[in-house]
Amino acid sequence: MKTIQDINFEGKKALIRVDFNVPLDENFTVTDITRIEAAKPTIIKILEDGGAVVLMSHLGRPKGTEDKFSLKHIVDKVSEIIGVDVKFASDCVGEIAEKAASELQMGEVLLLENLRFYAEETKGDVAFAEKLSKLGDIYVNDAFGTAHRAHASTTIVAQFFSQNKCFGSLLAQEIISLKKILEEGEKPVLAILGGAKVSSKITVIENILDKVDHLIIGGGMSFTFIKAQGGKIGNSICEDDKQELALDILKQAEAKGVQIHIPVDVIAADNFSNDANTQICDINDIPDGWEGVDAGPKSREIFDAIVKKSKTILWNGPLGVFEMENFAGGTIALGNSIAEATKNGTFSLVGGGDSVAAVKQFGFADKVSYVSTGGGAMLESLEGKTLPGIEAILK
Repeated sequence: MKTIQDINFEGKKALIRVDFNVPLDENFTVTDITRIEAAKPTIIKILEDGGAVVLMSHLGRPKGTEDKFSLKHIVDKVSEIIGVDVKFASDCVGEIAEKAASELQMGEVLLLENLRFYAEETKGDVAFAEKLSKLGDIYVNDAFGTAHRAHASTTIVAQFFSQNKCFGSLLAQEIISLKKILEEGEKPVLAILGGAKVSSKITVIENILDKVDHLIIGGGMSFTFIKAQGGKIGNSICEDDKQELALDILKQAEAKGVQIHIPVDVIAADNFSNDANTQICDINDIPDGWEGVDAGPKSREIFDAIVKKSKTILWNGPLGVFEMENFAGGTIALGNSIAEATKNGTFSLVGGGDSVAAVKQFGFADKVSYVSTGGGAMLESLEGKTLPGIEAILK
């Protein structure tokens, strides 16, 4: 695996695909700088070598050129975080971009305009990728969040840099962290899958059953398993058409010696609202008119014990409706358990939009081993797929 550590960038211009698809408020202020900070080590390494940096990214899903999706809005924030005055090109290909890149001096950073102002980017257009390739000597992919897309800037452009391509430090770290879970995990290996739907996690479950010793199934998807086994789930969320599948997963796990753990009790609410009346119920006996919204106290204790005896942990998905303060307790308890296990030497990887949001919200980001920056890319990796953006560098 060739990374930026294997290359000296002195006198070279690095064309880096970063993921600066950051949230902006109505005043175009960046409200979460995580993705920009994540790209900093790669940029700094190249500058310290004596190279120059050309950054390319998308922002949002524009339909053609839309000012609100212009990357000019984030130039000041990128400059502040990297500690270098970042130059901006008002186009990402063609005369304007080529002139800006050719005038770039060593030690300088240039940010190109939004790649998705061109439909050719998402179509993976070869001619568009070739235009991008003219802007640098070495191609660096450091955007895990888009590595599952065969877009021009994430995959196709690599073919114009036969030997001069590598992974940035962020993308390399993502690959190493996933490998630790899927191939090299010290046993016992635990996967925690939460969230609302079994259907969105089926292929993940089927792929990781060969790799884990324990699987905790929490959140809304647990009710499909409970109902399939004859439990009463009241008004809880359930995918009725996935009950057979849930039973099949339980059988597969048993055959492979994987222990599946589902909550034994829940906090149930009479309404999907933070102000709802609540009660603690056995998960198999939730009254009509009530729905499970969080893992109950017994479940939290059981999960705590499993987490603490695990040496490798993957966490993807919350245990309850953590966005509502009164139903965040199960997710917070799990975060505390994982933080303690990590402190005692366990490797813990958190990935997927909701669980990443939860660890940030409740202050666990620095207490786990690694927080993944890519939702869809992470899921596809866990499904066992080789991501096109990664494959393009390895070719």
